[in-house]
Amino acid sequence: MEVILASSSPRRRQILNLIGLKGFKVVPPKGREVKVRKPSDVRKNALLKGESVLKELSKVGKYLVIASDTAVLINGRFLGKPSSPQEAREMLETLSGNWHTVYTSIGVFLKEGSRVRKKLVLDRARVKFKKLSDGEIDWYISTSEPLDKAGAYGIQGYGAIFVEKIVGDYFTVMGMSPNKLYGLLVELLGEERVLKLLNG
Repeated sequence: MEVILASSSPRRRQILNLIGLKGFKVVPPKGREVKVRKPSDVRKNALLKGESVLKELSKVGKYLVIASDTAVLINGRFLGKPSSPQEAREMLETLSGNWHTVYTSIGVFLKEGSRVRKKLVLDRARVKFKKLSDGEIDWYISTSEPLDKAGAYGIQGYGAIFVEKIVGDYFTVMGMSPNKLYGLLVELLGEERVLKLLNG
């Protein structure tokens, strides 16, 4: 069975390596995503990413595809990836000194011939940011880290220095909860098969 990560995110690759899932292939999704306006849209984007990669696979063989999507919610507004340094600045000013919610959805898809089975989960965590000075925001933007991250920060990178508190799974904020992923894989494949898969 070929394992495929439907993501170009280095964080998600790191998480799969962390739990011992070896030899997976990375295939970035090509399909369009929906603009996130509500939590269920995060789940829909994980589904669309997985389906986008499934379309490219051979009709024969067995594949396990893992997809994920993350968005940040604050004051009733979802923040995706900033399109410019200025937008990153606006996002960081909004997060400064406040709590926000990170939603991450994971989808796992088992393709055997023409048959596809899928399982999805939507997870969330609450994050409290410290109050940021203008100098801190200028410095953080200068690192370029905010520019390819939902909500304009990466908790696994320089952005960690701004996080005061988390309620929930750290990895949900990073991009994919190993616990939630494992639960989906067990539902789809069974415990014994998953543990063998994780053992390499």
